[in-house]
Amino acid sequence: MPETMRAVEISEPGGPEVLKPCTRPVPRPRADEVVIKLAYAGVNRPDALQRAGLYNPPPGASDLPGLEGAGEVVAVGASVSDWAVGDQVCALLPGGGYAEYVATSAAHALPVPKGLSLKQAACLPETFFTVWSNVFMRGGLEAGERFLVHGGSSGIGTTAIQLAHAFGARVFATAGSEAKCKVCLDLGAERAINYRDEDFVEVAQAEGGMNLILDMVGGSYFPRNLKALATEGRLVNIAFLQGAKSDVNIAQVMLKRLTLTGSNLRPQSNEAKAKIAEALLAKVWPLIEAGQVGPVMDSAYALDEAGRAHAHMESGAHIGKIVLEM
Repeated sequence: MPETMRAVEISEPGGPEVLKPCTRPVPRPRADEVVIKLAYAGVNRPDALQRAGLYNPPPGASDLPGLEGAGEVVAVGASVSDWAVGDQVCALLPGGGYAEYVATSAAHALPVPKGLSLKQAACLPETFFTVWSNVFMRGGLEAGERFLVHGGSSGIGTTAIQLAHAFGARVFATAGSEAKCKVCLDLGAERAINYRDEDFVEVAQAEGGMNLILDMVGGSYFPRNLKALATEGRLVNIAFLQGAKSDVNIAQVMLKRLTLTGSNLRPQSNEAKAKIAEALLAKVWPLIEAGQVGPVMDSAYALDEAGRAHAHMESGAHIGKIVLEM
């Protein structure tokens, strides 16, 4: 491996323009880590939050943004036996993905699914780890249940629609245009709700209420989600693009026996993330290799165009995943 690498760093908290090309030392693996020469890295909302100074990396993680990527293993730690130099992998990263090389826990790497390119595989880890852990492990979605995902055309949304549909749920999604709604329907949603024209609460109540809602909007959506849930319904929050605070009608929670929960992925323990990886390999990777589920690609930018990639993501014009090419 070389001594130095190209990377993109956050020069100061701010907008997309603060993402600057730089040169950094190539990381070396700890005992339980692998070093990956990345071909592509995914661009995600938490990257933008970190760039804005609102989401600090966990202790010991790289200060570079980037939470997922795909490429070739070029070094393995002393205690790693599952991977060898030359293996092609995609991986969940603690940070550091906006660079040519990155170190991550070996237990958070997964084989590139048969039939997928490295570009496609780079779109899998952050969204699939998030959706599986929140919709199925935390939310307990079962076949036949009514499931609503907000932001259905986002990376999270397109993944959630496909997985919920594949496992037999009735899927509903919100999106902000007719084109985005069509994408949701094509991926397996039985009903796509254009939130500019329709009230998702009314749609949900007409169906008897949702058994599970996955929400990344927060703010004013929180009380509306409570109204949209069926008795014994579950709400899982994974972000709060509209704000982290909202009023809660506790009586409604009690009368409908609702479960309110949520999580974020990055601060969880290595062991917790490893369990998610094991579940994905056993239950989801076969669906990807069979062509039943897969990443929805929007666009690719060169590494030094990370600022443009962030601006595009924050414009809301994208459908699916954005990646950086090394």
